[in-house]
Amino acid sequence: MSAEKIINTKDNTIDTLEVDEKAFSGRVDINNLLARVRNEKQEENKVNFIFFIMFTVLVLIVGILLSF
Repeated sequence: MSAEKIINTKDNTIDTLEVDEKAFSGRVDINNLLARVRNEKQEENKVNFIFFIMFTVLVLIVGILLSF
């Protein structure tokens, strides 16, 4: 084993996790993980819905312009 430090030159952004004020016991609460997955899925659905609306509006505008 080497005592060298590995320096990461990439962007050092780390997602912060919500930690209880209690001492970290090393256990993972499955409910917190499921809630996080649900929130990420909900955000993904919002983005997909916005893209769908933008595509629909684009098709409508092109259809109206071609009908004249």
